[in-house]
Amino acid sequence: MASDNIFSGLKVVDLASFIAGPGAATILSDFGADVIKVEPPAGDFWRNAHKLPPQPQAKDAYQWHLANRNKRGMTLDLKSPSAQQVLERLVKWADVLIVNTPHPARKKLKLEYDDVVQWNPRLIYADLTGFGEKGPDANLPGFDITAYWARSGLLSMTRDAGAPPTWPVAGSGDNATAVGLYSAIVTALYRRERTGKGSYVTTSLLAEGVWSASVSIQAALCEAKFFELHDRRNPANAALNVYRTSDGWFVLIVTPDKVAAVAGAIGRPDLLTDPRFSDPAKLMQNMPQLAAILDEIFGGQPMSHWQEVFSGVHVTFGAVRGPQEVVDDPQLSLNDIVVPLEGAGGKLTSTISSPIQVHGVTKVSARRAPALGEHNEVVLEQLGFSAAEIDGLHGSGAVPKAKERTAAAAG
Repeated sequence: MASDNIFSGLKVVDLASFIAGPGAATILSDFGADVIKVEPPAGDFWRNAHKLPPQPQAKDAYQWHLANRNKRGMTLDLKSPSAQQVLERLVKWADVLIVNTPHPARKKLKLEYDDVVQWNPRLIYADLTGFGEKGPDANLPGFDITAYWARSGLLSMTRDAGAPPTWPVAGSGDNATAVGLYSAIVTALYRRERTGKGSYVTTSLLAEGVWSASVSIQAALCEAKFFELHDRRNPANAALNVYRTSDGWFVLIVTPDKVAAVAGAIGRPDLLTDPRFSDPAKLMQNMPQLAAILDEIFGGQPMSHWQEVFSGVHVTFGAVRGPQEVVDDPQLSLNDIVVPLEGAGGKLTSTISSPIQVHGVTKVSARRAPALGEHNEVVLEQLGFSAAEIDGLHGSGAVPKAKERTAAAAG
């Protein structure tokens, strides 16, 4: 029941764009929060990003519904003088305000924390930046490819030796950051529950990227000696490597306690006594030879064979899958990772739930994202504007009159 959800009654204004900020609001909405998505009159650019290569192309705005499901939508031109009265009422209504507008523009729009907290001292003001709030690059625009991936060091490390950095999966850094921003919001809500005080919470794509790369960044902090970039034919450890079967690729992780069992399971117990590999010093020198032997062995059988072999000795083994294979994985539906999506139309009948489950709590059923300005009138009425005032806001352009929703407009 929606009334039993954790965040039922929590009111959220999502003023953010693209993925990370809206993604944090989506997680809150999954657990019952009432989220109002506020966009500029032209709409959030992410509405149409499914048409931009190299994004997988489709008629359905799949990525828009993913980042903005379960929200009500309104448009607001913050540059209009009349917009301040709407912003003020939204802030007074809200428990949480999520913003990712660059600070120079935010200052001009009177959208900084100090501008809005006077209207609502209990407000949780959630600020997302590219590179943090201080330093010479604090005001630079940031996307996950630049701030999360490139600046953090992740992009330099997630490639093989001799290969240039490659373009990461769209939104991967953003979605990780969304969970971080959600965590900051929930932490602030807990503080407010205990003290009655609102909070200004923040994270950045850079901070989240460094956190994701923290094992290596921590190593750099203590001046550890790094191995060269991974080369599957010349690995630092042949037991932690990527190998090819006769019909695909897989990742193999063999811990020291499993080496003998694996050698027996693949029919090569002789590798344990081979002088090239039995002595630790020689093993390090002969990793390419061991990797080549394993390559030949694994390449002789299909993936299904090796899955059975490694399952028998309880070794960590992971087939490398593409998106079209991932969606058929029964683990996704059985664990509510993929859930039904209501009302989006087209081929959008399911979506990806947020990666958090609370036992005994059923998430809100996923509903389509709003059309541009779809709930303008309803929200303005809820905020206490009269019919005449709403007409005035339409006339000033602060809140453009929404067009009638069509199947195309829904995306």
